[in-house]
Amino acid sequence: MTSNLDPVKAAAVLDAQSALLGVPIAPEHRAGVVNYLMLAAGLAQPMLKRAAALSTVDESGSVFRPVVPKRGSDSHPPAHAPSAVSVATQDDAIETTLGSQHPVGASAAQQVQAALSRIQATDPKVNAFTAVLADRARQRAVLVDSSTESMPLKGVPFAVKNLFDIEGLTTLAGSKIERDAAPASRDSVLIRRLEAAGAVLVGALNMDEYAYGFTTENTHYGAVRNPQDPTRISGGSSGGSAAAVAVGQVPFTLGSDTNGSIRVPASLCGVYGLKPTYGRLPRTGSFPFVGSLDHVGPFAASVELLSRVYDVMQGFDEEDPAQTPRPLELTTPLLNTGTQGLRIGVLGGWFQEMTTEPARRAVAQVAQALGLALAFDAKAMASGPALVHWPDVEAARAAAFIITNAEGSALHLKDLQTRAADFDPQTRDRFLAGALLPAAWVQQAQRVRQAFAQAVAKSFEQWDVLLAPATPCVAQPIGTDFIEIAGQRMNARASMGLLTQPISCIGLPVVTVPVWGVDGEHPHLSIGVQVVAAPWREDLALRTAMALQAQGAVSARVDGRGLHS
Repeated sequence: MTSNLDPVKAAAVLDAQSALLGVPIAPEHRAGVVNYLMLAAGLAQPMLKRAAALSTVDESGSVFRPVVPKRGSDSHPPAHAPSAVSVATQDDAIETTLGSQHPVGASAAQQVQAALSRIQATDPKVNAFTAVLADRARQRAVLVDSSTESMPLKGVPFAVKNLFDIEGLTTLAGSKIERDAAPASRDSVLIRRLEAAGAVLVGALNMDEYAYGFTTENTHYGAVRNPQDPTRISGGSSGGSAAAVAVGQVPFTLGSDTNGSIRVPASLCGVYGLKPTYGRLPRTGSFPFVGSLDHVGPFAASVELLSRVYDVMQGFDEEDPAQTPRPLELTTPLLNTGTQGLRIGVLGGWFQEMTTEPARRAVAQVAQALGLALAFDAKAMASGPALVHWPDVEAARAAAFIITNAEGSALHLKDLQTRAADFDPQTRDRFLAGALLPAAWVQQAQRVRQAFAQAVAKSFEQWDVLLAPATPCVAQPIGTDFIEIAGQRMNARASMGLLTQPISCIGLPVVTVPVWGVDGEHPHLSIGVQVVAAPWREDLALRTAMALQAQGAVSARVDGRGLHS
């Protein structure tokens, strides 16, 4: 992962490209931009090598859609429904998994007040919220309590990452620059769907600036602290979304995931997270980061609630150009059907090597709970017939990195030209470097992405669900710059997504389940396992997660116990 581009040559590229684009690089920003440009150049090498082997007439880089296996996983058809989610079958389960801070069977007003009180008591220690909407929430709760309708989420309080539009509130997307924007004129489509199902919005949540990060160490609004250990990162970029669930402020939240921004914080904070298939849920009314990679999805205190929230949010919205029109494919009715008949494997290669022993132990614990045909050595390296290898994972991860860097930078080019000093320093250096990347690299990255998706689709002809670590290690102390993985000293903020980027790059659905006690030095910290399925098979990932939760192999901790230690 090293570059042949030396610092002098990188600086020359920087000067030439920045002059052409009209993007001034201030002297104090120069070193950071050069370093990030060299990182991108080093990562691009395996991606460009793979691209060179593809057909020269291939045009797959022009558009991306998730690639469905020709046969295999469709032998387990999902449940279809023409209208609303059935309420009766899961109400009891939902009520018992809201978390101890939210009274079972309580009115909407009582649940909302409990959430507001918990936020007031805990947020000074966690810093999950950037706005608390107490008046709106109380008014909404009164309306919900007065309704006689059956609602799947009646009275359940929730909060959203502050890149979702909330009527009357400026959509910050974690930035200083967006403070100057006008308040949103209406709620995002997902907020509207959740509130129509009876949920009550109580606020907006902290995040990495413009969703570009894996740690939520936000310069403008402060770092989000991990409720399991407040000296450590929450993960990102949806750090506030994960922390708010983990400390019991609300039972569920919304986040976004471009390269791992739901899965990384779910892993590090010890809660459940779902990144649906690319194009499944509408992003309408959310601030974009990388349009060709952006997903949105929920965090929750239980698999039951995660499934219920996901089902409520399904449905086509023509305002999102990336969304695929599909019927409602409900997961809640299938949630308790278990894993019998599912072909479940563990991803090897990159997903075993580019990590640490505790992360491998998390996968081993889940694999053993599922009874997979695998053996694990003293360092938790797996072997056996259930070990699955995907080709060109390093190249796919590099493709995701290049696409993200370039496309994200293009969105902010005007502000980079005129307001570079107003960006978070970490974000600014990445965006400035991304603005200078060759266009040919981006097109080649999209071609590699498509080829990788086609190769992975073939694996789902033989397997229904695959497992991999969500993060290479447990949450690191706030301010950590470097971590060691596979004997290499790596940038800590970029490397938390090593294991998530290849998967979101091709739009696969993933449920992250939290595993505890796998790091002997830090048994109070979690590492998540990614439960991965073929495109549009969220039902299989959620069924597997539910089976693991029922066995006690995985669990969310939502009492914020780390704040008291």
